[in-house]
Order: sequence, then structure tokens, then C-alpha cells
Amino acid sequence: MAQRKPILHAFAPFIPDGARVLILGTMPSPKSRENGFYYGHPQNRFWPALAKVFGEELPLTVQQRQSFLTRHRIALWDTLASCEIAGADDASIRNPIANDIRPILDANPIQAIFTTGAKAAVYYEKLILPYTNMPAIALPSPSPANCRYYTLETLSEAYAVIRKHCNE
Repeated sequence: MAQRKPILHAFAPFIPDGARVLILGTMPSPKSRENGFYYGHPQNRFWPALAKVFGEELPLTVQQRQSFLTRHRIALWDTLASCEIAGADDASIRNPIANDIRPILDANPIQAIFTTGAKAAVYYEKLILPYTNMPAIALPSPSPANCRYYTLETLSEAYAVIRKHCNE
């Protein structure tokens, strides 16, 4: 296993005006930190799943992804502001420090919060829910490591619940 390194969240949340949905991961992967935007690893299935849910072309660039999120009023951030982690392995996380999502909730008509993956759900419940009193809906991880449990089709089916909260 790779050695754990202290990581500070590398970029700001993406919050389009009037965001109705907030999706929280755990911590950006090394590839996402390199790319400067969420779910940046080419094998991560977050963007393919959302494109399928909304019946749209796959957004490939950061600008296309931001435009996609803006159209559907989806905000993205992560549960953690910092932690010690080995690569992108959420199971290796130690010393997690939560992001404060209350300003996002105060400034936007968020109707639902979703977490991507089991660890994001655990950190939300343990570190954030006590301050927001707004439960999150746990979604399966879009990580390529989760391929044997969720095909793109079944992942998209699980993510379809997001659509009803976007009020298009």
C-alpha cells in the first residue's frame, strides 16, 4: 500500500446559482487534484453515469462539466477539507477534518444532499450531519474499483434519484 500523505482539499466547491442538489465525495483523487476539478480520473464513472441519467453527451472538459452542472443545478464538493490518505484509497484515510457545508445550504435552495461512496456517507453522517440536520442519500461509488459491484447501467440507475431533485 502507498504511504499516507497529508492532503488539503485543492480547490473550491462548484456551486452554480440556484443549486438544488449537493453531491459530496470524500476527497479529490490525485488525478482530480492534477486536473483541478471533481471526478477527474478518466476511469471514474461519475460523469458517464450523470450523462446517462440526464440523457446527454458525456462532458469531457472541465468547462463542459461545469456547464452540465449549472444546467442541472448541481453543486459539487467533498466531505473532507483535509486528511491523511494513500493515493485515492478512501479506506486508508486517517485524521479526517470535515468541510463546513452550512454556507452552501444557507445560500442555495438545496433540496437534497448525496454522497458518492460508503466513506463519504460515513464522514457526512459522523462529521457534518450533526451541524446541518439534513440527511444525505448515499449513492454507490463511481470509482473504477467499484466496477465489479456496479456496472455503468446499474450505477446510472442508482444515480437517477438525483434527477427528481433538480426540478428542471
